[in-house]
Amino acid sequence: MKRIHLLLCLLVLAPTAWGQVRFSEGSTDKIRQLAEQQQKLVFIDLTADWCGYCRWMDSEVYAQPEVGNYMNAHFVAVRYDVDQPTGGELLKRYGNGGIPLLLIFDRQGELLGRIEGASPANELLANLRKIVQKYQRQSVVDKLRKRE
Repeated sequence: MKRIHLLLCLLVLAPTAWGQVRFSEGSTDKIRQLAEQQQKLVFIDLTADWCGYCRWMDSEVYAQPEVGNYMNAHFVAVRYDVDQPTGGELLKRYGNGGIPLLLIFDRQGELLGRIEGASPANELLANLRKIVQKYQRQSVVDKLRKRE
């Protein structure tokens, strides 16, 4: 009976974890190190507890399997609260005051793109794909130039 109960719990709870964006924790340096180790880009979500649009992104966008699968494959993702020092500094440097603000960096810390405001899953994915594809094309060009 306990096995059946455990199996039912796993079946009910597991789908909510699969496909969701996995957010890491740590300093910007630690996140860049993880991205380097995993050969991924860095995705930073600047957020706040009081931000309704940020909560909507969490529940309606980042929870979508297609979003989670794509982001987990291409990014080391992290959230920083704009009311805390790291998030506040990033918002000052890269934003205009509004959140959510999504920042995409390469492994060397160069800003590749930014997405301002909340967006539905299909729009977020389209924007992320453009940024990733542009980065990949530039990486190929850079490699070819090094060979010359």
